[in-house]
Amino acid sequence: MEPVIDHIQITVRNWERSVRFYDRLMPLLGFDPARRTSAFLAEHEFHVVEYQHPRLAFAITSPRSAVAAAEVHRRRPGSLHHLAFRAASRAEVDRLHLELQQIGATIVSPPREYPEYTPPGYYAVFFKDPDGIKYEIVCVEPPTNRKHDG
Repeated sequence: MEPVIDHIQITVRNWERSVRFYDRLMPLLGFDPARRTSAFLAEHEFHVVEYQHPRLAFAITSPRSAVAAAEVHRRRPGSLHHLAFRAASRAEVDRLHLELQQIGATIVSPPREYPEYTPPGYYAVFFKDPDGIKYEIVCVEPPTNRKHDG
């Protein structure tokens, strides 16, 4: 088997606010707004909006009412720590950083190189959605592949 992820579903706390945010975020990450679908299953208290791309589907879902007030904490067992999306270049990371600010994402760490991460040339921006779910946009350009100024 190839280790390829088919789809990801994230449960959000505030459904309406999150739909507005993800409707602006997902096109920045390469998802076509025309391929957005939604559904509601009343018997499961389940709203879902799915953003589709030929390589990955990403969905947000509503919480069950019994746990809707629970705090998001990425260090809780069973929780998603963060999810990283790959950019094609450092310039794309920088451009997306500016667009993330425009859509209201909380920037945790602006774009920079992370020499403490491997492989060398790890360059990323970290941000959170309105519920505190953490994401990353990363590009890895080894020093030998980077263009030098001057």
